[in-house]
Amino acid sequence: MNFDEPAETTMLRDTLRRFLDKEMPRELARQLDLKAAYDASVFAKLCKLGVTGMTVPEEYGGTGIDVLSAIIVIEELAKRGTSLTGPYIHCAFYGAMNLVENASEEQKREYLPKLAEGKLLFAYGLSEPDVGGDLASATVTARLSADGEKIVINGTKRWCTGARIADVIYTLVRSGPKEDRYRNLSLVLVPTTTPGISIVDIEHIGLRYSETTDVIFDEVEVPATNIVGGRQAWNKGWPMLVGRGLDVERLEITACALGIATGAVEDAWSYAQEREQFGKKICAHQAVRHMLVEARTKLAACRHMLYHAAWLATASRDCSVESSMAKLFVADNAVDIVLACQRVMGAYGCAREYDMERYVRDIVCMPIVGGSSNMQKNNIASRLNLPAH
Repeated sequence: MNFDEPAETTMLRDTLRRFLDKEMPRELARQLDLKAAYDASVFAKLCKLGVTGMTVPEEYGGTGIDVLSAIIVIEELAKRGTSLTGPYIHCAFYGAMNLVENASEEQKREYLPKLAEGKLLFAYGLSEPDVGGDLASATVTARLSADGEKIVINGTKRWCTGARIADVIYTLVRSGPKEDRYRNLSLVLVPTTTPGISIVDIEHIGLRYSETTDVIFDEVEVPATNIVGGRQAWNKGWPMLVGRGLDVERLEITACALGIATGAVEDAWSYAQEREQFGKKICAHQAVRHMLVEARTKLAACRHMLYHAAWLATASRDCSVESSMAKLFVADNAVDIVLACQRVMGAYGCAREYDMERYVRDIVCMPIVGGSSNMQKNNIASRLNLPAH
């Protein structure tokens, strides 16, 4: 095994770091976080680097699928907050990766070239007020019109982060009797400009690149051609939802957690070498030294877990267990890492003028979003055939 980072990966990191220093300085990132907003012009400049093409095959205008490199993009962006990380994920993962895996050829031709250029953003319409991890219990309904040419959607989706900035909502609907939990679900592409859609903001503390929202569908009509996978995929949404796209989704949110934790460690490491107390730098005090070293050690373990799973995904190998393990391990340990780094900085770690308080607000969401830690434990146990009875 060779753990040396390839030269092209180092170049990618260096390019992104220079870009962030120029286009997303720390103060701008703080302002955007306070507004729960992102800067579309800066994101457009990011897309010109070609990074949104990393999850799109060359035949559709991308650079070829390279999950590991896309994960590294997320890691680097997340060190400067989520104002670019979020839109990147909504484009390259919510949009491109899902369509590569599940869309019809017609849908791929229509959407993937635009996603490769970063010109479209997708939002998820999966959870509901009474449906969190148990997505097979979705209650938002969809019915075919009498002529079979349209789909009519009714109900409310919750936690649709980015719905206000997205072009399309990747929507899970109940398309048949609820008794058949897994056989009567479909996925539908719903443009956010469709009549009958209402969006209601939900105030939230972390991942503030956009508002998270309720999306209310009131007799919303879209063409039947918007069924993900084409008309023949009606009532066949569940396998799409839990397939390879889900594995990769776990990786992208894990990369975000890793990037946030990395930013926290770097800031605390530097701060400890500048701050003096009791006549010496605080990094010379054993308690602080131990906190920093433990944080850095956990961070290294997190990176290895994530990169191994991403390597498997890039090679199109099964990574369902490894992606769940990475999500579980990194999300939980990243919380410990960031909170330890905040303690190193003391009261300054709670001040708005430093990024540490944002790292804390963002990282505490990570064991919850993208499949909670307890759900990952269940996934791992099931995949490893651990008896439940």
